[in-house]
Amino acid sequence: MRHILGIAIVVALALPLAAQANSAKGLWQTEPDGKGQIGIVSVTPCGAALCGTITKAFDAQSNEVVTPNVGRQILFDLVETKTGTYEGSVLIPKYNRKVNSTIVVSGSSMKLSGCAGAVCGKQSWTRVK
Repeated sequence: MRHILGIAIVVALALPLAAQANSAKGLWQTEPDGKGQIGIVSVTPCGAALCGTITKAFDAQSNEVVTPNVGRQILFDLVETKTGTYEGSVLIPKYNRKVNSTIVVSGSSMKLSGCAGAVCGKQSWTRVK
């Protein structure tokens, strides 16, 4: 009986961690842009959905840089459609255009994909924390 209780406690403690591993909430590092700069995006609740804002940017040498995109919201109305999969919109700062997007989170990886008409793109982001 004691063994079963111990297993039940371990499982109960592990379940929230497994669910959190596929959550989009947190800090994410973007892929480098055309200039080699990366952004740090904070994904947090906004109403019933999640939103993401660029909080910092770094150049290719890892020096923090000031850009007009720092402080800019780039993820909008992300709603989880199944565990780890979100639907919403992503702003492409280079073109100042929002596109519908699907986001899939698996552990420390976030894969974003979206299309503007016939032109589609994708990125992979890495969890910072």
